[in-house]
Amino acid sequence: MKNLKNALLLKQLYQLKQLGYQYTSFVPYQEESSNLTLPNTLDKLKKQADDCHLCLLSKSRQKVVFGEGNINATLMLVGDMPSSSDDSSGKIFTGRSGELLTNMLKNVLHIDRQDVYITNILKCKALDKQNPSPAYAHTCHPYLLKEIELIKPKIIVALGSLAYEYLCGDNSPIENIRGTVNMQKDYIVIPTYHPNHLLRNPSLKKESFEDLLKVKEYLNLSKS
Repeated sequence: MKNLKNALLLKQLYQLKQLGYQYTSFVPYQEESSNLTLPNTLDKLKKQADDCHLCLLSKSRQKVVFGEGNINATLMLVGDMPSSSDDSSGKIFTGRSGELLTNMLKNVLHIDRQDVYITNILKCKALDKQNPSPAYAHTCHPYLLKEIELIKPKIIVALGSLAYEYLCGDNSPIENIRGTVNMQKDYIVIPTYHPNHLLRNPSLKKESFEDLLKVKEYLNLSKS
């Protein structure tokens, strides 16, 4: 985008020169740095997200789907984007995907859903469910980083490739990195399959179960 603007500005300068204007110095266009100031409470952060119109998804969404759960959670789960039912209700991980996630937490980790914090990379439903534009994810990224800063989790479970990519900068296929432990400065990230993927591929539930056992192991270590 910056190169395009510089090119257009240079074209204008050449046109002015042809008209007889003289200039002795040229200062390249410098794009103003983003000044997105985010509030320091989750309530105010949610309100800002609700009022966000920074990308085209704000025109097609029904409701912003912000994170929810325990604001002091040790464990945070990060998915990719809201579903159609999330979009209509404004609640995260609803429908069959939400039911499966709730059961995974309860049956494997022995944790109630309200005891963890759950959020998504995108806060609005994407038009293309399979491959949402990176511009949308980058626009929402500051919200996610602020949620992590405020919640201060010790463990983050990345649900799917997209979540892992924007948490760790790695776009490897989920089947290649699931169950691995990525050490960050203040927390660890463990990727596993998204519940939607498990609904389409039930045979992978065994692998997801193994990933959650590793999460459980680190949860126990965090308590000791």
